[in-house]
Amino acid sequence: MRGGPGDAERRQRWGRLFEELDSNKDGRVDVHELRRGLARLGGGGPDRSSQQGISPEDTDPEGGLDLEEFSLYLQEREQRLLLMFHSLDRNQDGHIDALEIQQSFRALGISISLEQAEKILHSMDRDGTMTIDWQEWRDHFLLHSLENVEDVVYFWKHSTVLDIGECLTVPDEFSEQEKQTGMWWKQLVAGAVAGAVSRTGTAPLDRLKVFMQVHASKTNRLDILGGLRSMVREGGVHSLWRGNGINVLKIAPESAIKFMAYEQIKRAIRGQQETLRVQERFVAGSLAGATAQTIIYPMEVLKTRLTLRRTGQYKGLQDCARQILEQEGPRAFYRGYLPNVLGIIPYAGIDLAVYETLKNRWLQQYSHNSADPGILVLLACGTISSTCGQIASYPLALIRTRMQAQGEMEGTTQLSMLALLRHILSQEGVRGLYRGIAPNFMKVIPAVSISYVVYENMKQALGVTSR
Repeated sequence: MRGGPGDAERRQRWGRLFEELDSNKDGRVDVHELRRGLARLGGGGPDRSSQQGISPEDTDPEGGLDLEEFSLYLQEREQRLLLMFHSLDRNQDGHIDALEIQQSFRALGISISLEQAEKILHSMDRDGTMTIDWQEWRDHFLLHSLENVEDVVYFWKHSTVLDIGECLTVPDEFSEQEKQTGMWWKQLVAGAVAGAVSRTGTAPLDRLKVFMQVHASKTNRLDILGGLRSMVREGGVHSLWRGNGINVLKIAPESAIKFMAYEQIKRAIRGQQETLRVQERFVAGSLAGATAQTIIYPMEVLKTRLTLRRTGQYKGLQDCARQILEQEGPRAFYRGYLPNVLGIIPYAGIDLAVYETLKNRWLQQYSHNSADPGILVLLACGTISSTCGQIASYPLALIRTRMQAQGEMEGTTQLSMLALLRHILSQEGVRGLYRGIAPNFMKVIPAVSISYVVYENMKQALGVTSR
């Protein structure tokens, strides 16, 4: 900051603010005083940046900041705010209007109406001009509220918490700060562990789904209880977890490949820009998902074969792979690949579209004071959108599973995707494309609940900081 009258005015203003926040008059401002002061000022508590500004490592053992430290913090804060102000002031006229706020949100993949942009503007506009100048911007954001508009994207990014058995969702966005601090890989690890525990907890329902997809028909009228009884009678209770080992094993390579592919595709689409628009996220996410599925698809085939195996049929994963290779050839490891890749498009597209619709509806109706919707809203939106994606792509998933299992079932003809689709429709009608969807629905809530609890505990164990 430059010296002179402006610098003196700033120091006087910071001094007055320091005195107002220093409630016990000990010459220092700590986190508790800041929180109480901001509540009086209407900020509702310190934001992430305020807490980072007076963290223990930046102060002495007594805690808090003295006037000089407080002034240095505010000086650095004002510099950041000035850069953000200029980035939002697109026509560089020294004022931010409602249209510029709407355009900024749109650039981050968030669609808000002009009316909603005006509401956001009104919360900062003190002189009634329906524009924000630098002073109004600085005074509003100096100590509280959002550090920048991208915090909205942080709260609403599609969380890796939700693992309902299918890994076809668009990958998460990680900020530059998360990449630099290493938080991104910790979040991926936490998500992978959460997915492993969740899949293990719901493995009986997943095996039942696969069992019904392949064996249920109009003639045998195989239902949920009948399927469970049949599996337990054939292999005992522990047989309900058949195929779970490789289902857990494939989480790590699939997540890693998808993340790396997504980052490369994102860079190709938008260069060095950090945030993609919704349509670009769909394209990048679908291509990344297809890349990951292409590489790990043999594991998908092995998972289906091991899930459907009879007692004593295979000695283990290696024996299963060896038998498929010897008896059916290497092409068998990509049986069902086409419907699997095609299934990514309706799954990722509808999942993302429903999530964005629910997110924008919440932002327009309830985001007057905070961009953070709370965990229950996030879990509900994520669960609904993922479930809608699964319903849309389920017929393709069923065809994929049946094609993967064709070599497993003696006396069955090797059918192509279209031939199998025609066969199912002619023999069982449209309902035949949704065999096994009931256990699939049954596992959604327990899978999401287990994922969230494990994810939060893993984040804590790995030291992942939340905003």
